[in-house]
Amino acid sequence: MKILEGPKGEGYGHEQGGHDSDQRRRPHRRAAEHVQESSGIEVPRRRPEAGAQPRRLGHVEVPRHRHPQRGAQRGGRQAQGGVRHRAHGPGRDPAGLLQRRRTDQGHERRGILASICFPSFPGFAARLFATDDPDFSIALVQAYNDWHIDEWCGAYPARFIPMAIPVIWDAEACAAEVRRVSKKGVHALTFTENPAAMGYPSFHNEYWNPLWKALCDTNTVMNIHIGSSGRLAITAPDAPMDVMITLQPMNIVQAAADLLWSRPIKEFPDLKIALSEGGTGWIPYFLERADRTFEMHSTWTHQNFGGKLPSEVFREHFLTCFISDKVGVKLRNMIGIDNIAWEADYPHSDSMWPGAPEELWDVLSLNDVPDDEINKITHQNAMRWYSFDPFTHVPREQATVGALRKAAEGHDVSIRALSHHKDTRAGSSFAEFAASAKELTGNKD
Repeated sequence: MKILEGPKGEGYGHEQGGHDSDQRRRPHRRAAEHVQESSGIEVPRRRPEAGAQPRRLGHVEVPRHRHPQRGAQRGGRQAQGGVRHRAHGPGRDPAGLLQRRRTDQGHERRGILASICFPSFPGFAARLFATDDPDFSIALVQAYNDWHIDEWCGAYPARFIPMAIPVIWDAEACAAEVRRVSKKGVHALTFTENPAAMGYPSFHNEYWNPLWKALCDTNTVMNIHIGSSGRLAITAPDAPMDVMITLQPMNIVQAAADLLWSRPIKEFPDLKIALSEGGTGWIPYFLERADRTFEMHSTWTHQNFGGKLPSEVFREHFLTCFISDKVGVKLRNMIGIDNIAWEADYPHSDSMWPGAPEELWDVLSLNDVPDDEINKITHQNAMRWYSFDPFTHVPREQATVGALRKAAEGHDVSIRALSHHKDTRAGSSFAEFAASAKELTGNKD
């Protein structure tokens, strides 16, 4: 969520950024085995390679072959988002605290009050933690969630909206974790856009009923980020990266259709889902197509929304998010003004950092968006959906773009040339990117 200094000098938005270097990885087919769960559903597990020795991460042992710092030891993005092993003594800040302070200062310098933080090394759906030992796997999830909630977000409660990672391999355990973290004030859960693509039961399977109930009981939003199934829309291995980047929102379109027509949407009226980083310009046609599909085919597909149209049901359940979407802003009332939140995607290359408020303001002004709608898009919708109120910690007059930037004076956000780095732009294809990602993360598949 970010601050935008509008006509009234206030406003914030919803940040759906992320640092997930795991998002393009397919399920670990070679190392995964299937074990029978108590529900009768077979779900993927990971087994360590022969001879792998455990390494200690805090008080939790992590097998060497899946250690989260494997990529960090080689540099790259995980070196900034992973776990540090530097010792600290009395009078010294714990590892990672400096990076958090820099993130906080970076938010201020960008004129952004708060953000929701997606996970990094475990993946959007925490599939890295799906080992063959259920107790160990749950310990990993809980250790990550407790660190993220208590230490990362807890240090700056007005700046970070806490979001838990799921126990993706066990619906009942996942429901229990949702209830556990809700007692800490957490109302957001990151999840996969397509569990079936990861080898788990689909959204249509009753297997997930305990999770749906827990989400509704705790007023928790399920956040579905593009690429969170490990599958991205790509036409060919040698296609330019631009093809994949252009098609990224298509993952969210598929997830929206899958969930809109699913049984849980009908059976759990309080279920809330955020479509993270999917944009909004496509939604008016999507809703038109859904209504047309219902009108023409429901007699033989046997769909029943209790007298409502699919478009009406969509607006009751889904929050949509955009970074820079001129078409979406123009058609905002066809989407539903209460269903739109702005995001910045920091620190990814889609982000408008560091001038995001100004660029957003240009789009809002171009479309004559009134103040009340600006407030909803930039902060009120996100506050309502996530049960988050930053003004219990920061006075409104200190939460404007100007006030935040003044508080971070001296923090350098200048853009520098990367000429000293290796130029990978020429001839860059999806296959080359995937190979580089595998080397960075240590994934051998």
